[in-house]
Amino acid sequence: MPADSTGLDPEISKRLTRDERGLFPAITQEFTSGDVLMLGWMDDEALQRTLTTGRVTYYSRSRNSYWRKGDTSGHIQWVREVRFDCDGDTVLVKVDQVGEACHTGKHSCFDDNAVPVVVTPDDQR
Repeated sequence: MPADSTGLDPEISKRLTRDERGLFPAITQEFTSGDVLMLGWMDDEALQRTLTTGRVTYYSRSRNSYWRKGDTSGHIQWVREVRFDCDGDTVLVKVDQVGEACHTGKHSCFDDNAVPVVVTPDDQR
């Protein structure tokens, strides 16, 4: 089957559910540790670039342009695996992270933002 105008395989494309702008969230996870590093956005073109270059490409909603993680910071994300969730509306990209993933200089965008929560003890579950 021929690829669409972005080059994305139609079999992959038809599995995706996009928002009104043609975007879907991409959760980035460190392959070895399992740490969730960040959430970015992709469209078909960004996914195609990610699948074919070995580096993660996102779509910036604020700049309306593509950006490849690490091009300016040196904090490269090398793709190890890509998965879709059950609805096809979110992509999980597992990576080998070089340097920090967060623009604040932290390893993960989720490092400093824990919220207090009640945890049910194991014996009460």
